Amino acid sequence: MTMKQWGVLPAVGLLAASALHVSAQAQEVTLRMVSAFPENLIFTTHAMPWMKRLNEAGKGLVQINFIGGPKAIPTFEVGNAVKSGVVDMALSNSSYYANLMPEADALKLTEISVPEQRKNGAWDYINKVWNDKANMVYLARYVDYSAFHIYLNKKIDRPDLSGLKIRSHPAYRDFLQALGAVAVNIAPGEVYMALDRGVIDGYGFPVAGIFDSNFQDKTKYRIDPGFFSVEAAVIVNLNSWKKLTPAQRTFLEKQALGLEAENVFWKRYGEEEAARQAKHGIQTIRFDPAAEKQYYSKAYEVGWAAIIKAAPEHGPKMRQLFSKK
Repeated sequence: MTMKQWGVLPAVGLLAASALHVSAQAQEVTLRMVSAFPENLIFTTHAMPWMKRLNEAGKGLVQINFIGGPKAIPTFEVGNAVKSGVVDMALSNSSYYANLMPEADALKLTEISVPEQRKNGAWDYINKVWNDKANMVYLARYVDYSAFHIYLNKKIDRPDLSGLKIRSHPAYRDFLQALGAVAVNIAPGEVYMALDRGVIDGYGFPVAGIFDSNFQDKTKYRIDPGFFSVEAAVIVNLNSWKKLTPAQRTFLEKQALGLEAENVFWKRYGEEEAARQAKHGIQTIRFDPAAEKQYYSKAYEVGWAAIIKAAPEHGPKMRQLFSKK
């Protein structure tokens, strides 16, 4: 973290003093929200219309004050900011705050949709763990039906990344290392410079967001198929949640379901972005069928092994609830 980034934290801390401001007359609560993603990235911009609609519908009841992205609070500090109540809410990938609880990293391994998770008990289980271990409410998962990919500037013909320096992410660091890569932990906003300077040979990223981040001119190949399930969610400080009235909580839960109902967007968007990448000259790498199956299976084998080792109490149950039957 740079000194400049550290410098913004006291200011955010001052904001926390007035977080969850409630008007005595109107009984309207204002919740302060940040994003762990850059403000221009699709994972932030996709949620902005939802916030606008929420504020319009919630006048006199609930309002969201969006403070900003990583310039307000650095990406990997957002989870702790929500847990401690520095802010009330955030948009974040759960792996960004896996340092708070290893169970957070399991959400990348979901193989069933969000509506299915709400039906089979997975959603309730997630919230039990998040309440107990991170002082959070897992309100809405607004990215679904999307996968991670490995992007390279060097062509390979088999699932072996030995010697290659790949931008990592807590969600798939173990998988990259299992493939032989040197995993380099870099925040999304720093990837372009790392590519430009040759610090890394590639990066992991969803199919969405490449053009938002201007990675396209520094990328030659994308490995298909994708692996894991890209996750981004609205998380809420549990203490802030408990201070809300029943009507306010019901309103936010309804708004959460409305946001999740838009998740089919990610299927269409992924197809459009893949076509756009091909048109730009990013070539697709496909392995032979046996190697491809091995590549995909290895991702989940490595992923679940790490979760169960780090979280033996909840890992096995999460695997049961998250996996395809």
